[in-house]
Parts: sequence; structure tokens; C-alpha cells
Amino acid sequence: MPPNPSAAPSSPPPQTVAGHILEVHGPVVDIECERLPPIHWCLRSHLDHETYTFEVHQHLDEHHVRSITLHSTAGLRRGMPVYDGGGFLRVPTSRECLGRLVNVFGEPLDGKAPIVTSEYRNVVQEPPPLSEMIGAKEILRTGLKVIDLLCPFVKGGKTGLFGGAGVGKTVLMMEFMHAIAAIYHGVSVFAGVGERIREGHELWHSMQEAGVMEQTLMVFGQMNESPGVRYRVGLTALSYAEYLRDTLQKEVLFLMDNLFRFVQAGSEVSGLLGRMPAMVGYQPTLLTEVAELEDRIVSTQRGNITAVQAVYVPADDMTDPAVMAILSHLDTVVILSRTQAAKGFYPAVDPLLSTSRMMDRTFLGERHYRVAVEVRKVLARYKELEDIINLLGMEELSEEDRKIVLRARKLQRYLTQPFFTTATHTGIAGQSVPLEEVLDDCEAFLRGDFDGLTEEQCYMRGSMKEEKKSS
Repeated sequence: MPPNPSAAPSSPPPQTVAGHILEVHGPVVDIECERLPPIHWCLRSHLDHETYTFEVHQHLDEHHVRSITLHSTAGLRRGMPVYDGGGFLRVPTSRECLGRLVNVFGEPLDGKAPIVTSEYRNVVQEPPPLSEMIGAKEILRTGLKVIDLLCPFVKGGKTGLFGGAGVGKTVLMMEFMHAIAAIYHGVSVFAGVGERIREGHELWHSMQEAGVMEQTLMVFGQMNESPGVRYRVGLTALSYAEYLRDTLQKEVLFLMDNLFRFVQAGSEVSGLLGRMPAMVGYQPTLLTEVAELEDRIVSTQRGNITAVQAVYVPADDMTDPAVMAILSHLDTVVILSRTQAAKGFYPAVDPLLSTSRMMDRTFLGERHYRVAVEVRKVLARYKELEDIINLLGMEELSEEDRKIVLRARKLQRYLTQPFFTTATHTGIAGQSVPLEEVLDDCEAFLRGDFDGLTEEQCYMRGSMKEEKKSS
């Protein structure tokens, strides 16, 4: 592993010839060197004012290395000189990085000036020592009713956001960024791993319109980039998050879209290096690669990194090896349901399938735990009765079941919420609801205090303060 980032030189040393290109196979470049560079060392080559960066991944023999290029290989040819890159892959860090959009090298993609600094941080490095880590036992409030009530985030923990296209995953991530800035005065780092160029462009502009870009750093490794870039861009973003946590001592929200694309890029790199595939065609180092990323997302005495990671589920198979490898690291699992989204229930969180390790009396307290269990019980009973209602109608239900169904439908609509980040598009002001008000409202729903309200009166709103006064 590379040394501590603080030990990295403040400026690159003079370039010296390290060898020459022997073979080019797509993104794989074999290089003949006089002296073998360390694994993950960067080598460079130049052509027509363009710089090509190669990351060493294998030692083939005493004088040959196999590397993965972090650029397109168009224009490379055998015999071209290769220069010592002066160290491991690293990025410039400074206070000015907030509000910027950069690539895997920390170079600007937003058309602004480069980040000028004498501080650099290695992209690949070890997690902090165990003696510096602190346990994650505190709940991170988001102001989103369904999240805070039924699947609370762990401050300094890891959350997986499982959902397909069109269920509001990106908007939900933007709302988390707004919450961390408004409630905790923290900052956000967004890693676009394998992002479609159109999606990344829209997200960047949406965040500027929503006013959250000033406290956000975005790092993109787009879908058209080489697998080496997509494999490293998540670690680049994480290095920036560690800098904000350790040096600026900020409360950091780390968002990655999509973690599955990181696994896919690792699978591509593994295949290019000639490794034998393992489970379902994935790389044999799958568990190690996921752990190297996840183990760096920790809280220390200087600050917290709270991660929210979007995860694509292939063929909706939760037993897929990549999904299972990711699940083992998560504290909270949020399932975004296409059924909820089709009904217009946003955030489209499935309240019955989403879970959190914080759902325990020890962490939540007696009242929160009791209310959450009762709400889930009512929603679960409604789900059981849905088939009967669709076939025979409400008239066939008992009086008690009819009450449960009506309250459950109102609770479903109450758990929807207008977002701050979409207010310019919907014309509805965003709402952030404190947990105490959510608990008060849910208890009132369960008691039947709001039985006289229509379902529309409970939909897309904040708390129920006004209704309580009138009742």
C-alpha cells in the first residue's frame, strides 16, 4: 500500500525515463522498465501535448510490468518512452475544492481554473488506525419522515440505496446533501462512478439550481472512460472526503452512484489482467475490493464520514455475489420501490423492506421504537388485506380491519414529503420535519385522531400541526 498521504511530495520530481512501451492491448499497456516500480505506481507518457497515465498492476518479470491506462490509448505506439510519474495516483486538496466538479486526477471539469495547492493526497491508501476510529452509535437526522422513523441513518455509518431507474434515487441523494448542510452545517462529496454523461450533466445543473453545490464536491468518472478510471474514481472521491474530515474537520456526507458500477469496473480490470473469474463471472478479488473501499468510510475523533451508496441490483436478485458483498458492510438498507413511485409516493421508500441496525430500543429509545413497530404493523396488515380488497371490496372486511386499512392509507400518504431540491419544479415548498413531530403525528394516526381527514389532506406535506389544533 502507498505511504501516508502526508508523506507525499508537495511537487512532482523531475521526469526521468523509466522505460518504453512494449505492447498495447486495449486499456492494458505492457512496459519494459530498467527498474521495477512498486505496484500502483504511476508512469506517464507524452504525445502531442497530451499526457497518458498508467497505473502499475502486475510485475510480469524482472524488467516488465503490466499497467492499466487511465486515458484512452488512441495514439500510443510501441517503443514510446515512459517516464516516472513520481508517486502513486494522488489528487490536489485544498479548501477551494468545495463547489467544484473534477475528474479522477482532481482536474476541473467545470471550466474553472485548476485547484492550486501544495497539498496532495494518495488515492489508494490504508484506513485510519483502529486506535483513531470511533464507533458509530448516533443517529443522523435527515428531516425525511419515512427515513428518520423506519430506517434511520447511522452517523458515520454506511447506507445502501437500492433502486432502479425512475424511482427518485438521484433526487433523494440531493435531498440528503441539502439536509446535511442545513441540519449539521456539513459538506458533501458525490462520486459519479460510471455516470452517463447526460445524467451527470443534469445532476450538476440541478444541484446548482437547488443551491447545494457550494458545499459539495463532485468527482466524475463517466461511462465512456476507461475501466481504470471508473475503478479509481470512487477512491478519489473518498480521498477528498477523508481530507474534509481530517484536515477541515467537517461533517461529511459521501454519496456514490453507483457502487455496482465500481464492482463492474473492477471486474473489467481483473479480466484485462488475465485473472480467472470466480462467482458468476465476477473477479476473484471481489470481497477484497469492496472491503478496501468500505473500510475507509469510518468516523474518527476529527469527524465523521456518513456514506449513502446507490446500488443497482442485477435482475432484482438480492443474492447476486456483488450485492451480497456490499450488503455485509451496510448499517442501513433503503429499498426504493417502483410500486411506491408509480403511486406518486415520494420518497419511494418501501417501509416494510427497508431496515437499519439502529432499529433497537437501545439506540432509538422506547417511544421511537414502539411507534415504528406499530406503524410497520399497521402497514403490514394493510398489505395482507390488499388482495381481499381488490377481489371483494372493503365491505367484506371487519370493522376493525376497515379502520386499519383507512389509517394505513393515510399513514402511507403522510410519509410522503415535498423536497427542497425539487421546489423550483413542483412549486411546493420543501419540508423538513423533526423526529419528535413525526412521532406525535404517527401516534395521533394510530389512535384515530385523524380518522376524519381525507387522504389528500395527509399527502405531500410536513407535520400535522394545524390539523391537531383544529381537532
